[in-house]
Amino acid sequence: MYNYQTQTTLSHLYVLPLLGDRKPVPFLNTQYRVHQGQLSPNGRWIAYRSFESGRTEIYVQGFGLDSSQPRGKWQISTTGGELPRWRGDGKEVFYHYGTTFYAVDVKADGESFEVGMPKPLFDAASVTSGSLSGSAPFVVTKDGQRFLILAPSEKRADEPLEVVVNWK
Repeated sequence: MYNYQTQTTLSHLYVLPLLGDRKPVPFLNTQYRVHQGQLSPNGRWIAYRSFESGRTEIYVQGFGLDSSQPRGKWQISTTGGELPRWRGDGKEVFYHYGTTFYAVDVKADGESFEVGMPKPLFDAASVTSGSLSGSAPFVVTKDGQRFLILAPSEKRADEPLEVVVNWK
């Protein structure tokens, strides 16, 4: 899954099949800016960021390359969201908005999809996707218990860099 955008179009989600003719297929090609797609661990759902409500929010749709088949659609965030990430077992979706990280319980193991209410986890004001073109300024461990967040350094470039090895 990747974002595709030209100078004259909005960002859309595309999928590149690894079998068959291996030609890019639009997954979401809407009149709204859509990007930051993340495939669920079981490969059945896609969480993504969209501006269709007038602000950035996180949504989930069923994954399938045949756009004529119903996919369903669920809004995950309720007050804005960016940078969706799945927990390793697919039972939570994490996202960031403003200065806060959120977690949402989901049930994504059957044919249907169920969404809980977003819960704030912690603040991290330095996280943003705006300047990173949708790249991932954070990662979540498979169990969802730890976050590694890209943050600006307070050290100057001419100061020595300290590296700790074999840390336990």
